[in-house]
Amino acid sequence: MPTVTSADGTTIAYETTGRGPALVLVDGSMCHRDFGPARALAAQLADTFTVHLYDRRGRGASGNTQPWTPEREIDDLAALLEAAGGEAFLFGASSGAVLAADAANRLPGFTRMALYEPPFIVDNSRPARPDTFTPDIEAMIAQGDESTALKTFFRDVGVPGPVITIMKLTPNWKKLKGLAPTLPYDLHILGDTSRGTPLDPTRWSSVSAPTLVMDGGKSPAYMRNAARALSEALPKAEYRTIPGQTHIIKAAALAPAIKEFLAA
Repeated sequence: MPTVTSADGTTIAYETTGRGPALVLVDGSMCHRDFGPARALAAQLADTFTVHLYDRRGRGASGNTQPWTPEREIDDLAALLEAAGGEAFLFGASSGAVLAADAANRLPGFTRMALYEPPFIVDNSRPARPDTFTPDIEAMIAQGDESTALKTFFRDVGVPGPVITIMKLTPNWKKLKGLAPTLPYDLHILGDTSRGTPLDPTRWSSVSAPTLVMDGGKSPAYMRNAARALSEALPKAEYRTIPGQTHIIKAAALAPAIKEFLAA
């Protein structure tokens, strides 16, 4: 398996598939190459792009040098960009969409970008996340209580209690517990974007890449409002709804829109 070395010495594992211009996929919270939507999405995109899937730090086969900072995750993407030849397209989903936008703000080698459902809370269409939410999650993880951290997070994002109970009985719960220590990373990447207030457009004012921001037609109103808000905050962005979709990515439904925009 190929790896790159990030600026702080962390080993980042990745793989490539397909042929064509380089495209880097950025996962959201608690996902990696073999646990989440990236592999299925890569399979749908491989006929058009050379797709780079990677394990974000602390996940899968990648390292996890401490202390973690958002800037180090962007350094990881800089190393992948260099491995891809110095120029690439970029796709990010959920909190990975926020990381992708932050990376494009700093790394001009990402020349075109597609983003799906950044999980901001920009208005009163759902309750704002309390300021104590991230510290509380960090404290649970520090105490070794990954299960409670996961339940707290899933309840916050709207997963019904009975569904969480069923999730705890599946083999995937053990995998999620192993990834739970990285959950605060994504919450810190979101920063202050979950307070029910408008986005600060200066955060992405240096993004030069034309960008497509997408949401699903069946997603909650707050998430659709967040996608629209990000499209308005980015300098060169357009907004599109994928009919019938939710926050759970279905590769076959999303890939055509990604191909159309990135290959334009």
